[in-house]
Amino acid sequence: MQNGVTMANASSNETVDPTVSSIVIESGYQPSEHEPFMNERQREYFRRKLLGWKEDILKESRETLLNLQEENQNHSDLADRASSETDRAIELRARDRQRKLIAKIDAALDRLEDGSYGYCEETGEPISLKRLEARPIATLSVEAQERHERRERVYRDD
Repeated sequence: MQNGVTMANASSNETVDPTVSSIVIESGYQPSEHEPFMNERQREYFRRKLLGWKEDILKESRETLLNLQEENQNHSDLADRASSETDRAIELRARDRQRKLIAKIDAALDRLEDGSYGYCEETGEPISLKRLEARPIATLSVEAQERHERRERVYRDD
């Protein structure tokens, strides 16, 4: 055990699944300000959180696709057909948002791999664990995000 993290040994002839980690995190673990920022345990915690979120989105997307296929029946009533088309358009917009969210999750997973996860893209400073817990795909600290939103509002108001 190193730094509270249990490491599992794998024999050299085993294939390693990149989605399975040898790091064991005790149940109920929460990243804390009292431990080194983005230590191995915190990185694994956020990796699992991101992968779980992605899997939930993909599962929901598959279910949505099945529902759309089932509802793709011909409706004899014009009002039923219009209602079905409206529902379909809403579902497709939601799936597009989910697709974009998955891309952001994948980008966060890439940042975990390259060591830049948890650091503000604008300032290089650590993003608070509280913010990462609430929004694990965050790329900006709260302060940098607020500056970004203020600039955006100024340009939008013109």
